[in-house]
Amino acid sequence: MTEVAYCTPEWLEQSAALYQSDPQFTKDLAKVSARVCFRVKAEPKWGIDKDIIFGAFIKQGELEKLAFFSEQSAMEESDFILAATPQEWKKILRKENKFVTDFMLGKIILEHGSKVGVISLAPQSASLVKALTQVNLKFPDEMSEEELVQYRSYMQEFRQKISV
Repeated sequence: MTEVAYCTPEWLEQSAALYQSDPQFTKDLAKVSARVCFRVKAEPKWGIDKDIIFGAFIKQGELEKLAFFSEQSAMEESDFILAATPQEWKKILRKENKFVTDFMLGKIILEHGSKVGVISLAPQSASLVKALTQVNLKFPDEMSEEELVQYRSYMQEFRQKISV
């Protein structure tokens, strides 16, 4: 399994390719049509100096888009924006916590869209988490100081390049 850094273009690119190469994801998410964005709140200790938003757009199980979004495009294009700290997203992606539980406990905040709509998608959340974890994710708190410096620099570089 390939190792990639969390919240990087490589993570989203590889996750999208793996999703599209495995028909089971389309089958598991066949009832899902939603455009969901996820805000990863700033955490300078993790090399995430300002909030970053990524999103997954799925139509009847087909992955239409898995990408980073600017604040404006996320608001305009998505049905939902869910926000949490990177530590919280790590727990979800490592399957230590469940999305539904953390959403109901207020650890994941709905910033845009309807709560009823998010709850209706909740039964499929495990399949989406599985799709985003087909690669071995390396989180910033698992990086050496040198790796973290490189990660922060890379984050600034690619974010500037794609305007997010």
